[in-house]
Amino acid sequence: MQIPSKYDASKVESKWYDYWMKHNYFHSEPDEREPYTIVIPPPNVTGVLHMGHMLNNTIQDVLIRRARLQGKNACWVPGTDHASIATEAKVVAKLKEQGINKNDLTRDEFLKHAWDWTHEYGGVILEQLKKLGCSCDWDRSKFTMDDDMSEAVIKVFVDLYNKGLIYRGYRMVNWDPEAKTTLSDEEVEYIDKQGKLYHIKYKISPLTPEGGTEQDAQHKSESSPPSEGLGEAFLTIATTRPETILGDTAICINPTDERHFNLKGKKAVVPICDRVIPIIEDEYVDVEFGTGCLKVTPAHDENDKVLGDKHNLEVVDIFNEDATLNSYGLHYEGKDRFEVRKAIVKELDELGLIAKIEEHNNRVGISERTKAIIEPRLSDQWFLKMEDLVKPAIKAVLDEENDIQLFPKKFENTYRHWMENIRDWNISRQLLWGQQIPAYYYGDGKEDFVVAESVEEALELANKKLNVTSSGVERSITKEDLKQETDALDTWFSSWLWPMSVFDGIRNPENDDIKYYYPTNDLVTGPDILFFWVARMIIAGYEYKNDKPFKNVYLTGLVRDKQRRKMSKSLGNSPDALKLIEEYGAGGVRVGLLLSAAAGNDLLFDEALCQQGKGLGNKIWSAFYLTTLWEVSETVEQPQSSKIALEWYEAKFQKALADIEDHFSKYRLSDAIMAIYKLIYDDFCGWLLEIVKPAYQQPIDAITYNAVISLLEDNLKILHPFMPFITEEIWQLITERTSEDALIVATWPELKPANEPLIAEFDFAADVISGIRTIRKEKNIAFKDAIAFSVINNEKQANTFDAVIKKLGNLEGVEYVNETIDGALTYRVKSNEYFIPMAGAIDVEAEIKKLTDELSYTEGFLKSVQKKLSNERFVNNAPEQVVASEKKKEADALAKIETLKASLASLG
Repeated sequence: MQIPSKYDASKVESKWYDYWMKHNYFHSEPDEREPYTIVIPPPNVTGVLHMGHMLNNTIQDVLIRRARLQGKNACWVPGTDHASIATEAKVVAKLKEQGINKNDLTRDEFLKHAWDWTHEYGGVILEQLKKLGCSCDWDRSKFTMDDDMSEAVIKVFVDLYNKGLIYRGYRMVNWDPEAKTTLSDEEVEYIDKQGKLYHIKYKISPLTPEGGTEQDAQHKSESSPPSEGLGEAFLTIATTRPETILGDTAICINPTDERHFNLKGKKAVVPICDRVIPIIEDEYVDVEFGTGCLKVTPAHDENDKVLGDKHNLEVVDIFNEDATLNSYGLHYEGKDRFEVRKAIVKELDELGLIAKIEEHNNRVGISERTKAIIEPRLSDQWFLKMEDLVKPAIKAVLDEENDIQLFPKKFENTYRHWMENIRDWNISRQLLWGQQIPAYYYGDGKEDFVVAESVEEALELANKKLNVTSSGVERSITKEDLKQETDALDTWFSSWLWPMSVFDGIRNPENDDIKYYYPTNDLVTGPDILFFWVARMIIAGYEYKNDKPFKNVYLTGLVRDKQRRKMSKSLGNSPDALKLIEEYGAGGVRVGLLLSAAAGNDLLFDEALCQQGKGLGNKIWSAFYLTTLWEVSETVEQPQSSKIALEWYEAKFQKALADIEDHFSKYRLSDAIMAIYKLIYDDFCGWLLEIVKPAYQQPIDAITYNAVISLLEDNLKILHPFMPFITEEIWQLITERTSEDALIVATWPELKPANEPLIAEFDFAADVISGIRTIRKEKNIAFKDAIAFSVINNEKQANTFDAVIKKLGNLEGVEYVNETIDGALTYRVKSNEYFIPMAGAIDVEAEIKKLTDELSYTEGFLKSVQKKLSNERFVNNAPEQVVASEKKKEADALAKIETLKASLASLG
């Protein structure tokens, strides 16, 4: 078979992926072997491969392929998440293009469109992962909306409700006006946004209330300056959201604030809507912020709602679900909140009620999914009590036993902060795409509902609650009388069961798969979902299996560009993942990503890294190709240089393997691939092959050849997890193999003690060889010309590698002497002195001419420098560092001239 001299990834990668799939190497079933299990962080079903996915899934594939080589029963479960908010938004947008309004559809009609979308676009990302080489068990692919997965979610909801942990409450929630749904606290991102602080005047009513005090009058002018010509008094409040004044139901002052004693017991009039509201007192008000007067809008601020409850205030909700104003917005009804903000400021200004406007930096909450600015909103929602559920999860990560370890460890502090300050989880979403909450209403009251896994069970429970009316006559209802809750469950409420539900561990807790594969081994994900997903999976694991869901959590960094910007479509700084694979091959991209992907640290992506990865592939391919050109002889005796070089490389390999194993144990995959890179690039290709390769048109001895191939195979094994395609190609080309002998299921090299003294001796010999090569280059001594070589062995170095030094230096021999050799070229390695006699080694006349020319040039350069330094105007006026630089040039030139003259003198 003709083996090409260059590697072409485009002709190799699909071939071997198809081969692996055909032979079912990725599939796992429980057996007697030790299991090694990873569950994929399920990407959005409508997603496409981006750089974050590339990094995360490359790491997972490295871990799973290594486990497979180690003889473990490796199982990597893939799947996708239904991503309720993101997917529903895409479906709604597509329907809009077709002239269809979501609100005109029934739930079933909308879900049909959603499933059509999912079937058309869903799973694209999983197919793209195959291009990267991901060896997932595709037979086990799961989708969070699969029937069995949804059943598990509903079963858990009912169980938690029956335990008293799920409840329905009227609370202030985070409202996404674009997705028109509530969000949990963790789904809100906070950004600094430059805005304005508006100082608005509210009329005080009445102006002089009965019971006013002298102290009131004393402070009146400070807090309530009269409006010009109106004979009325005003107070001023400062707000970043003037549009919400239409929902104000009180003004609050701090009872200790002397500036506002005159306002106690009075009322104020809300501008534009003319609502008369009380002025209340509460120490919650920060006397340092704004004017010290706080507008209270209980429907639109969480803290205001607390104040409202405390002081029994009216609640006025001015927004529709899309954040346009409702009828309380008066003439602004139907207009967007931000449009109203501008208009209402203009109206207030025309009324003379704007005291001033200041620039103000505000921290604003935005939806993690849609990026819409969040509105606080009062709403009936479903919540999960977290206070007790979280306790085992805190202990698992933070106790001394460390049942679950986070890598890097620094994320334990983040985990602790989140978990110890956890709030009840808002698990309901006002969406159609997702698991519909299994609550069934049968009456008019808020408490007239039951929770059940099926409508049949719900009917039975409802009739039990209704079995006797007040008159003693039994009353029963039918299915038609039940109305199921329209809200769907938060997507994370399905994802938090992922390590269990993918093995059917919720519905069938004693099945063979869950008993064998759970707990899983490693979880690889980003720190941005440490709480969203990781912590919640831990909570669910202890609640439903009384065990951890995984042993180790490897938190990757974010992929950023060279300017440290997070990669995103909007910035246009994120390369097309598939085009990178096309350009550099999957192996090149995988290595390029991992070379700078230290655990927990952000990756500064540079395409040059992919070129470096591709270069490693080309290097090992060239090494393999070189071995195919050798003629192998069974009769040629093995040279001593080859024998000792092979011993050295075996020691070097074992030392590197020990380092690699250590890196893997600490999830330092960047360090692991770098160790492999140096081993193959420098030691195997740069040194070993150079030492053992036969002379031109001469055969190589069989012993050396077989050993080199064996070591090449070991290199392929440790490189395979990182570069699976090229390593499998070389492995299969080395010799004919059966499917049982494929590299993907080969045996990971056995770790043995490394001969450290031998490695140290070689390092010394390498320095000696480098010295010879330097002299040859500097003195133009052709490599084809053998030269004499002597050494004064002050270091008492063993002669173990003399044969290697002789071959790589093309020496006549290595002679040990006790005295300096006059007239020889010399250099040192530590205290050892090495000599190359010039006689016969160099062309003396050519060397004299070279040195003479160099001396002449240097003397001329020295004159020009000294001329400049003798110029008083230059020395007195030039910057000090410039003069210092010229003086250094003079000193360097003088030293070089002295050396050149000495060299010429030695040549006679």
